[in-house]
Amino acid sequence: MKKNKRYYRAKEVAEYLAIGLSTVWALAKDGKLTGIKLSGRVTVFDIKEINMLLSKKA
Repeated sequence: MKKNKRYYRAKEVAEYLAIGLSTVWALAKDGKLTGIKLSGRVTVFDIKEINMLLSKKA
């Protein structure tokens, strides 16, 4: 993954966190990750929020 990207699609988040794609969507549904809708089929997630989620679990 590029280090200078700020927003990641769900599949990229799953790879980054080494979790399943369905888990990314479950985290979003539970309010632990905030998705940003770009269009009807495109949602992205902020890497800063993802890293904060990681630091809370560590």
